[in-house]
Amino acid sequence: MLLSDTREIKADPKTVWDAILNPDVLKECIPGCQSLTGSVAEGYEAVVKQKVGPVSATFTGLVQLSDIIEGASLKISGEGKGGVAGFAKGGANVSFEPMEGGTRLTYEAEANVGGKIAQLGSRIIDSFARKLADEFFTRFQAAVEEPEEEPENVTEEAVADSGEKKKGWFKRLIG
Repeated sequence: MLLSDTREIKADPKTVWDAILNPDVLKECIPGCQSLTGSVAEGYEAVVKQKVGPVSATFTGLVQLSDIIEGASLKISGEGKGGVAGFAKGGANVSFEPMEGGTRLTYEAEANVGGKIAQLGSRIIDSFARKLADEFFTRFQAAVEEPEEEPENVTEEAVADSGEKKKGWFKRLIG
């Protein structure tokens, strides 16, 4: 199954590029990611917990960034095993293009599953894969875009206490 989409991110290309290479950003953006260790050069070991239909599993595997063209494009590949639930693997070719007011991010992703999960049927799997890709890139966009103005009655402490990362957290971190 092939998925594709384009996002217009309100952040400069360098910020977007730096974010996609940052393991903290990747960990926050991968839905269900419990841990992510490693480096861009060697790849990352990941532990991801997901529920697909009635099947819930913790996948352990490898996430790699390859085909890197500095500031322009890269490939994100992942493969994980979830014990009796089966396996999942997939990847996304991601490209970055400067545009007025930010960066245009375009991706083409594909996913494959096997084992017990594959028995759920292609409609459930396709819907789940589409949801995962959309959630990853939505989280990524939120991490790098400028934060929206906070309502006056919401304090920094209240947001910090909620445990949620605010919009634009990566950009504020490097800014």
